Amino acid sequence: MFRLDGKSAIVTGAGSGIGRAIAKTFAAQGARVFILERDRGAAADVAAEIAAAGGAAVPLECDVSSAASVAAAFANVDRAAARLDILVNNAGVAHVGNLATTAEADLDRVYAVNVKGVYLCAQAAVARMSKARAGVILNLASIASLVGVPDRFAYSMSKGAVLTMTRSIAVDFIRDGIRCNCVCPARVHTPFVDGFIKANYPGREAEIFEQLAAYQPIGRMGTPEEVAALALYLCSDEASFITGQAYPIDGGVLVF
Repeated sequence: MFRLDGKSAIVTGAGSGIGRAIAKTFAAQGARVFILERDRGAAADVAAEIAAAGGAAVPLECDVSSAASVAAAFANVDRAAARLDILVNNAGVAHVGNLATTAEADLDRVYAVNVKGVYLCAQAAVARMSKARAGVILNLASIASLVGVPDRFAYSMSKGAVLTMTRSIAVDFIRDGIRCNCVCPARVHTPFVDGFIKANYPGREAEIFEQLAAYQPIGRMGTPEEVAALALYLCSDEASFITGQAYPIDGGVLVF
């Protein structure tokens, strides 16, 4: 079950964290994975890890906030693959701050990647999937799409937009054979989390890490591999009856 043999998949922001785990999981299940990543070196490193494990991956430099960069990356995918079966819109940036403390430049930066980036990549994917009358788009949203999270104004705005874009795409393109869902993680332990704690709480790393872990009633943060497993299911043929849905993976945050 959940094999992706013969399928071509794009994963944006796959140079680290959740995107890296999704790319490696999809490749292990037989997909040929195109790693769209602004950091060319990180993309190449993940592609090399996948190749060493016997999988197939192609690293492509791409800034998802740039229409020209997205168009060039998808054109490279066209040259390398007969079709595009799966798009995972994972690339994203974070910001800490409430309405009063969020600068216009910070709002624009988050919007450009988290909202415009999803729009540009999904638009490019839909143009290709509609011709084939088949395809799956999976967006990385957040529990911030569903509940209020303190000091995450810009980030929550962007992830709320990801949720509504997901439902719009699902409704508008269901007759073209395209499914679109999103996943809504709580805190996931990635290198970004470690870097954020180190930069903002020097000397208090262990204390802050425990506080962030305790936010999830289950008592810990999620792992990138756990999110990747859910992504695999939603992008597999076994999930062919599912579209337009948001799937929390939150350690109990929304229940308690």
